[in-house]
Amino acid sequence: MDFKIVWTEPAIENLGEIVAYIAQDNPDAAKRVGFEIISHVEALGSHPFIGVHYPRGSQSGDREILYRSYRIFYRVFDDRKLVEILVIWHSARQDPSLPWR
Repeated sequence: MDFKIVWTEPAIENLGEIVAYIAQDNPDAAKRVGFEIISHVEALGSHPFIGVHYPRGSQSGDREILYRSYRIFYRVFDDRKLVEILVIWHSARQDPSLPWR
């Protein structure tokens, strides 16, 4: 892995909420979704620039990737070889307010 991945508290909470919500109806699916989200995030270690800029068209370090109905927002610090996972957001919701640098 070329870039270190760091999860923020909000992103960890988001993941826990997603898994808990799905687990109410299907615990096995909840585990699978949780692991698959983590797998998508881990891919950013090797390919941090794969996601589109957020907001779209900007040249900020903020980006997003998709996993099913979830948008994974992250920030790339190229100089420090670091990817910071900001939030995981269901696509049916309005855009989140991302923390500023």
